[in-house]
Amino acid sequence: MKLLVFSDVHSQRKYIDILIEKAKKENPDFLVCAGDLADWGKNFIEIVKEFDSLKIPMILIPGNHDEDEEDVKKISKETKNIIYLHSSSYELNDLIFFGYGGGGFSKVDEKFERIVEKFKKTINDRKVVLVTHAPVYGTKTDYIPGNAHVGNKSILKVVKDINPLLVVCGHIHESAGNIDQIGNTILINPGPIGKIINLEF
Repeated sequence: MKLLVFSDVHSQRKYIDILIEKAKKENPDFLVCAGDLADWGKNFIEIVKEFDSLKIPMILIPGNHDEDEEDVKKISKETKNIIYLHSSSYELNDLIFFGYGGGGFSKVDEKFERIVEKFKKTINDRKVVLVTHAPVYGTKTDYIPGNAHVGNKSILKVVKDINPLLVVCGHIHESAGNIDQIGNTILINPGPIGKIINLEF
């Protein structure tokens, strides 16, 4: 399965154009946005509709700069190809996506940990792709030079617990483009120009 993963576009036209061109060229099975598609809601509806017009399913979670979560959820219902995935999952044969957006500044997120406990019961033998806005603590996805690691320890705990196939995250612009690994789990903070990921499972 081919994924085009990205985050932190912040309504910037240059990044939108790059991603749309990449999507048309690579023809991925899914687009995956790890939050902050818009910048405080600027042109959010127009941007979502532009990606929707590609007719490629897009996993979307809210970041800390997007519209209100309920507005994001409402807009996604008005489109054909947008899959809103905050605090929920999307099953596809032997693969299951789980998304958790918003925030990005807390080191510990007890609400996330509680939600994941319920999610774990639905995994069965499927492989997991975890999509979060906050990056994974103590990895290349959350490092700010001179300020050390600023990611989320709850996400790190969950990664070690459920061993997802892939984690797509964002929020920390200084770590955009970085890839890391915990056990067999690939971690990526793809940034606004995106990266193609070929999943084999």
